[in-house]
Amino acid sequence: MLDIADELNRWLDEGRDFAVATVVSVGGSAPRGPGAALAVDGDGTVIGSVSGGCVEGAVYELCVRALQDGETVRERFGYSDEDAFAVGLTCGGVIDVMVTPVTADAPSREVFRAALPAFARQELAALARVVRGPAELLGRALLVRPDGACEGGLGGHPELDRTVAAEARALLDAGRTGTVALSEDGSHCPGGLTLLVESSVPPPRMIVFGAVDFAAALVRAGKFLGHHVTVCDARPVFATPARFPEADEVVVDWPHRYLRSTPTDGRTVLCVLTHDAKFDVPLLTEALRMPVAYVGAMGSRRTHEDRARRLREAGVGERELARLRSPIGLDLGARTPEETALSIAAEIVAARRGGTGVPLTGGAAPIHRDGEERGPLAAA
Repeated sequence: MLDIADELNRWLDEGRDFAVATVVSVGGSAPRGPGAALAVDGDGTVIGSVSGGCVEGAVYELCVRALQDGETVRERFGYSDEDAFAVGLTCGGVIDVMVTPVTADAPSREVFRAALPAFARQELAALARVVRGPAELLGRALLVRPDGACEGGLGGHPELDRTVAAEARALLDAGRTGTVALSEDGSHCPGGLTLLVESSVPPPRMIVFGAVDFAAALVRAGKFLGHHVTVCDARPVFATPARFPEADEVVVDWPHRYLRSTPTDGRTVLCVLTHDAKFDVPLLTEALRMPVAYVGAMGSRRTHEDRARRLREAGVGERELARLRSPIGLDLGARTPEETALSIAAEIVAARRGGTGVPLTGGAAPIHRDGEERGPLAAA
């Protein structure tokens, strides 16, 4: 639901009733993962997607029905070889979708009123909703803040909200959206309830070092992937907002000094495009010792060998050096800045999702890898 939070928040401000359909579990080669959402308002306006088109019509009808009867429902969509005209996923996967009415008198409306503005502003918050369990609890929601403050409630056993809040904070700390299985009394024995926890976190950072022409194209690619993008260069004549209008910030500083002082985390992507030893070596010495998600450096293979030698002389160990993606990017035969930015972005996505970077044609591995993020960027 995070991807349509802005529009849903506007609908709430306008007093509209709507129903929101959320993917709560997936199996096989499903096109979208848990948390993907589609919503329909009282006038029939549709936003979002749960399947990329395969079952949207059927989900639309479920939303219309939920607005009429006020009932939260869960429906499974898959693929049937026996009935070619059945509603299902042509990709062969399975998705479970929960449809929740958010009408003026719905118990969940006030929780949504608190959650959606936070999601729209990309503030830290987690929304936990019951997606499997007794009918009277299905769709109940609890909003959890980073400090442990909660809004809404699930009902049922008095310990349930407390346990769910703790589980939601753990997922929020990791920046993950996922499911939690509990018993109805709030204990950690799975079987009674399943909750979907959607975590809203600020966008991951991409820091591009080197105010070169390739950097401008990479800034655009980074923004397209949803990063907060910073360009850093020690040369004020090159590091200007006019040259990088799409960057969130442009910093004039020595790269290694800036990296020491700026916040980073396990989702941060560092792209070193300077290919100048006086910048690269002190910067990469810092970067390869930090718990960031990705460190890549531009340059030819000869440049890489010289850079690696200098880094070893600076005290960088082999395990640290093995983290360096150099030459940066996947082998696409890229020539232009835009093509190079695409190759770098592709490597970042492959690292995040655990992809191989090889063509899908002729392969046998699953395309969507059961919806989980597996690489070092998994918390993005």
